[in-house]
Order: sequence, then C-alpha cells, then structure tokens
Amino acid sequence: TQVTVEVHPRNTTPQLFKKLSFRKGTFPAGKPAHAYPWDKSSLKSMPLDLQQFEKLDAYALKVSLELVQALLKRARTDLEKVRVIWMWICHHIEYDVVGFHDKSQRLCSPIDVLRRGKSVCEGYAALFQQMCSIAGIQCMKLSGYSKGYGYTVGQAFEGDSNHAWNAVYLEGRWHLLDSTWGSGNVDTSDKFTFRYNEFYFLTHPALFINDHFPDNSNWQLLKPALTLKEFETTVMYNSDFYKLGLLAVHPDTAIIQTVNGTATISVDCRSSTLFTFSLKGREKHGLLTLRKHGMKLEIYPQSTGRQELEIFAKSSNSPEDVYNHVLQYVVECKSVDKSVHFPKDLHQPVGPSWLSERQGFLRPSQPDPVVHTNDGRCSFTFTLGKDISILPTLQSDNSGLTEDRRRQHIMQIHRGNQVEFLVHLPHAGKFVLKFFSKKKSDPGNYTYVFNYLISCLNNEVKWPAFPQTYSNWANDYEILEPLSGLLPANRNVQFKLKMHGISKVLVQAQDTHTLTLSRDGFWEGTCNTAGCTELFVMVQENANHNFYSHVLKYTVETP
Repeated sequence: TQVTVEVHPRNTTPQLFKKLSFRKGTFPAGKPAHAYPWDKSSLKSMPLDLQQFEKLDAYALKVSLELVQALLKRARTDLEKVRVIWMWICHHIEYDVVGFHDKSQRLCSPIDVLRRGKSVCEGYAALFQQMCSIAGIQCMKLSGYSKGYGYTVGQAFEGDSNHAWNAVYLEGRWHLLDSTWGSGNVDTSDKFTFRYNEFYFLTHPALFINDHFPDNSNWQLLKPALTLKEFETTVMYNSDFYKLGLLAVHPDTAIIQTVNGTATISVDCRSSTLFTFSLKGREKHGLLTLRKHGMKLEIYPQSTGRQELEIFAKSSNSPEDVYNHVLQYVVECKSVDKSVHFPKDLHQPVGPSWLSERQGFLRPSQPDPVVHTNDGRCSFTFTLGKDISILPTLQSDNSGLTEDRRRQHIMQIHRGNQVEFLVHLPHAGKFVLKFFSKKKSDPGNYTYVFNYLISCLNNEVKWPAFPQTYSNWANDYEILEPLSGLLPANRNVQFKLKMHGISKVLVQAQDTHTLTLSRDGFWEGTCNTAGCTELFVMVQENANHNFYSHVLKYTVETP
C-alpha cells in the first residue's frame, strides 16, 4: 500500500485549486447553444432520473474537506461529477447574511468559502466553477439580475448585477444551475436555513429565466431571448409552483390592475391541487373556486392603492396541512366595489368541486359557487356516495336568528341515492350554505365538506322556517304540503305527506284528524287550525300497537 502526502506552505493555494484549462469561448464552436422551448413535460434541461443519484447524493453529503478528489471517487460520468459537487456545496456552504449587508465582511474566493463554510452568491458560484474545473468539467460563472433575497414584486432592475450562478457543459449542451438557491433560503428575520431545493439543478432555461436574468442574453439559452422589461413585468413563479405541477397563470404580469373594483386570476395545473390566498394579509375579500386542472380566484380589494396578493398551494395528496407560497402579485386598485361583501363564515374554496366529489357529493345541480335568488328560494341536489349522513347549516352576518333556527330554513329530502336541499331564506342578504358529513356507521362528529354563497337582494323576502322534524322523521320521508312551518290561524290546511311503512297518520290540533293513504302513496287530508297555537303530525308504525310517535311540529299564527 502506498500513501502520497502533499505538503504546502501555509499561505499557498492547495492542489485542490489547480485549474484545468478548457476552451474559454462563450459557447463551444459548432455546438448547439440554445435549449428547446419548455414543453411542460420536465423541469430539467436534460432527461434525468433522480433516483439514480440516491447513493451518489448520500455519499456526497458525507465527504469532508478532502473534497474534489474524494467526491469524484464514486462519480463516473461528467453528469455524476457535476451532481456530487452540487450536492456537497448545497449541503455544506451556508449563506452569509452579514456579508450580504456589509461588503467589507464579504469573502468570495473559493479557498475563503471553504475555510469559512459560508459566502454570498458570488462565492457559491466561484467555488462551483473551481471544483468543476478540477473535475475536468467546463463551467462558467454567470452574473445578472435575480428575483431573490430583497426583491419586491414589479421592481425595476438597474445598475450592477445582484446575483451570480453557473452554467455547465454536459452532453453537448450548456445547462444552468444555482447552488446558492439550491442550498436554502433567508427568511424575513435575516436568518438562513439549509433547505435543499432540487429545482435549481439543471433547471430548464424556460423556467430559469423567470427569476434569473443574465448580463449576457446568450446565457438565457433561449430563442428568442427575453428583454429586461419583460423580465421585470412577468409574474414571479416560486420554485414550488413548478414542483407542485402547476403550469401557467393568467394574467402573467407582476402587477394587476383592477377593473370596476375586481380582478380575476386563474392557475392551470396537471393534477388536483388545493389553493388558498392572502390579499393584504387577509383571505376575506375574494372568491376562490377549484377546478379539476386548476383554480379561479376573483378578488375585490376593500381599499384603493397598491396591495400584495399571495397565492399558496399544496398537493391534494399531501398528508400535511401546509400550503407552499407559489405566486405573488401587486394589485393596483383605483376604485372599490362597495356592493360586494362576503360573509365572515364563507370558507375558501367556494362551491362544489373535485374535492367535494371525493367526499361523496356527486353531480351537483348547482355547479357555480354563487347562487342568486330573487324570491329567496333555491334548491341543491346531489347524488350521494354510500353510507353518508349530511348536516347542512345556514350562516349570515346580519341575521338575528339562532343557528338552530336558521337550520330550520333548510329541508333535506332523500330519494334513493339522491338528496335535495330546499332553502327558504328568512330575509334578504348574503348567506353561506355549509355542508358537513360523516359516515352513517361512524358515531363520530360531522366534518366540514364545502359551502355555497347564496345572494338575495329582494328586501321583501321573508320566508318562515320549515316544520320542525323529530328523530322519528326518516330521511326518505317527504313533505309536499304544507311546506311552511307557520300555519295561518282559523284555516283549513291541506296535508300531503310521503311516508312509507306507516299504519296510521294523525294530525293533532284542537281536534285530531286522520290522514288517508291515497293510491299514489301519499298521506292526505285536511285539518283546521282554529283554537290552537301548535299542530303535530303523529304516526303509528305498527297497527297492533296503540303507540304514536311525533314526527312534525307546526306553529300556528296568533289571530
């Protein structure tokens, strides 16, 4: 066994930083320089199977300061050499926040970066270039503008460049990467956290240009190249935007102008994704609806001027309730639409979607999130999945009714695997119709599913509640008349009820009246409301017993 030991004077550069020579032209002569436009099939600029790097990545993280020679022991191809260098830098060099703010504290030479274990982007890029040089990989250190630490949406870029990154030459093409942004991020309190980001390794140029604008437009690796003005005005997509499979947004400009007090934003994506938003730090002034391949957001700013709109998303399959920041806009509002108000109980997203379908609410009769009614009445029908019990609620900001009383303005009717909800509003205004569900076989609590916004502008609307139902009122029973739970005094009232498996039906008022079963299966009859304040419907389920159960209760108006 032989051991070779290199001895260097203390103040000289070690063998690690002996440069290998390579062609210094911007692009190798006769080689293709530009990447193809993004076809939305991959985030990378070359086909990659990241699983093939698992053992290599794990090895790179363990290598200490023997560095390049040690790193390359497991790397066979140029791609693997670039990969181990990338992984080591991203997991061992932290961002120098102090150096970012104070140039006198900033050290960016490769040897200084290694000794201190920290630097700003210039140091990351210089170290990456030097290590690639030793490995025999053509690598360029690029500079330009970036939408990173300290960037504000819509800002203009001028003066010296503010960022540095690298390009490497692999398999006959140049590819882009940013080890600074691959290593982690700095939060609003100026604290750096290691948080590896795969997105910035060999990123497709069509995506890289969204937040990296090189001084030399050739290094965009795009035809045609973006202008600086286009770079400034294009909306910034955070890397999580692409990692979640999101594809495009409209509008794609960083600054949005409202029209008549409102603006609409839409996002397209590959798979079912959940979204939320924040306008001026709040979620109250918008209407977010989910689509199978994206979402639509209507915002209604409540004040004029510039305000920040942030959009967050997460995969519908994620077990964690953590939304990632994916988009950021500046909204310029010149006028406020005072007529638009959303109840405080409105929950985003609004309306039925693939999410409510997953929980058993199929084929909704009202596909839109907002239902407008002029006479204060509306209905909602669904085909239900198996073993589902539903609890609907009706919420309003300006209703003096209790929650139980508001719930009596909803009637639930089951017909086989279909359910219909009749809603009679107690007054004009905006209401939130919320649906909660649980398995019938589950003794646990109901969980929230989704909600609608119901709007009625007719101030003459004043519907009474439906009749009160008791526990013996079965899901598939149905009231055809009277639907109003408030009956007129001193009147003959016609009853028509649909109830199966019943032997006898009585209506108890001042006197007791018997309903008869018609040929078409309805219990029918007339009852007079004179002399009573309440009226009850009772049923006898078994003809051999004299026991009657209360199923409905009506209130009679005071004469």
